[in-house]
Amino acid sequence: MKTIVYVDGFNLYYGAVKDTPYKWLNIHRMCELLLPKNQIVGIKYFTAKVFSRKSDPKKHIRQQVYLRALKTLPNLEIIYGHYSEHPKWMRLVKPKPRQPKFVEVIKTEEKGSDVNLAINLLHDGYQGKYQLAVLMTNDSDLLSAVQIVQKDLGLKVGILNPQRHPSRELKNEAHFMKKIRTGVIQASQFPEIIKDSKGSFYRPKEWSGITDG
Repeated sequence: MKTIVYVDGFNLYYGAVKDTPYKWLNIHRMCELLLPKNQIVGIKYFTAKVFSRKSDPKKHIRQQVYLRALKTLPNLEIIYGHYSEHPKWMRLVKPKPRQPKFVEVIKTEEKGSDVNLAINLLHDGYQGKYQLAVLMTNDSDLLSAVQIVQKDLGLKVGILNPQRHPSRELKNEAHFMKKIRTGVIQASQFPEIIKDSKGSFYRPKEWSGITDG
């Protein structure tokens, strides 16, 4: 079945990769392992460029190296949203007596990826580019797009869920839902050294063990 995979990059990272030593993830290989009977004609990876902080000044560099690795994969396209960072007052869960109930925090939000994913899912469906769309996400905000593709276009949508607790809405609507397990992620790592048209580059050294990188 002709298949396009739509990867919610941050949902995948924070759901299945963040606290593991398997951040050097070959998305194409993982799709092959999870969808062995499918003809994968395209992979669309939705993300945003991260900010570095004083506590982690090389964070954006590691992401750039990883995106460079993804660009070596066949039929993979990277589509960018953006980060928004702004101060915001938020209520404490358990404020202490006679202490303020609200604190001002820096609110960081990733904007655009869910909208970009939904638009691409619908556009590609209307263009007849796939028979099966597979979403690598657990974001129930995509439910309406999934319903339109399946009910109006008569196409199938599957879910590869990176999160511990699956979205009930997506599970009930999708043609199938499959959990992304650690063993598959472990078996889908890039080699330590990768070559592209610019030369050789390496997995970030911070990713050789379990870190927050």
